[in-house]
Amino acid sequence: MTKRDGSEGSPRRVVLEQQTAERLVAPQAAIEDEFIGASLRPRSFDEYVGQTTLVENLKIAIDAARRRDEPLEHILFYGPPGLGKTTLAALIAKDLGRSLRPTSGPTLEKPKDLVGILTSLEEGDVLFIDEIHRLGGVVEEFLYPAMEEFRIDIVMDRGAYAKTFKLPLARFTLIGATTRAGMLSAPLRERFGISYHLDYYDDEELRRIVIRSAGVLGIPIEAEGAAMIARRSRGTPRVANRLLRRVRDYAEVRAGGTITKEVADEALRREGVDELGLDRLDRAFLGTIAEQYRGGPVGINAIAATLTEDVETLEDVVEPYLLKKNLVVRTATGRKVTSSAYEHLALRRTQTGEQQRLL
Repeated sequence: MTKRDGSEGSPRRVVLEQQTAERLVAPQAAIEDEFIGASLRPRSFDEYVGQTTLVENLKIAIDAARRRDEPLEHILFYGPPGLGKTTLAALIAKDLGRSLRPTSGPTLEKPKDLVGILTSLEEGDVLFIDEIHRLGGVVEEFLYPAMEEFRIDIVMDRGAYAKTFKLPLARFTLIGATTRAGMLSAPLRERFGISYHLDYYDDEELRRIVIRSAGVLGIPIEAEGAAMIARRSRGTPRVANRLLRRVRDYAEVRAGGTITKEVADEALRREGVDELGLDRLDRAFLGTIAEQYRGGPVGINAIAATLTEDVETLEDVVEPYLLKKNLVVRTATGRKVTSSAYEHLALRRTQTGEQQRLL
């Protein structure tokens, strides 16, 4: 059973978020992403790239709710960070012609934190709770009647004099987003009528996103330059936009301002992002297993101790993409690297050696 002890909001969790924010390829949002990201988000479903089947199904559900003059069913989005869950929530509210009220699980510490939001919602409004898996147990139970019967139960007095008042709410749509669906309790998960998993984007979708973002930011870019950035973006639009901004900086200072294939390659190489989108921590993770532990299997705690990194950083930020690229596998006895990882590490060493000889 997953603990609901508030450890997600602990100082250790804060350290984890600070560590991931420092990585250029980390999918978690950094302050810069929040500031610039709003201008890059699509303004309608027609501008949204990727998640094609999901978007089509959402359009159908929205149209059906509109025809019946009913609020859209509660929706749960789950999947890796940086894939557009917040953007989809904003587009849903806009398509419905309703207001979006965003908040997050860690900020809702007590039921009273939720009361003010729920009572201010108007008919059909959209309440978006990011990181909904980090809701406290008491707050979560308080949310159940709001989702099911559009009411909240307020208890007055205590003991024998306690009375419960049922306060009606306007019918609303709750959209929850989580990167850890397994941490949601079964009662909360079952109250979502619609549940969608967001998957990583392919290179072509990311290329289109990079070209669109470059246009919004006024960055001259060639198709091959956009493709180079896309291939190293770890299947994540947020990472793609972040890499685009770093390549723009290099292009403006060292390459006349235009992003070509060669400019993108050189800029990302200087940032330590290789052909597969791996950075120094990813390669250190693979290299530790391959060299110090003879390919594995080895426990994650041993890897963390060797790298002097936090276990959560490795499990939440490093491993998911390495698993997707089949560079590492999890077994009952620990982590093992694959033949693909050995080939990639060998290629990188060869290229690094050649570069050093040239220098």
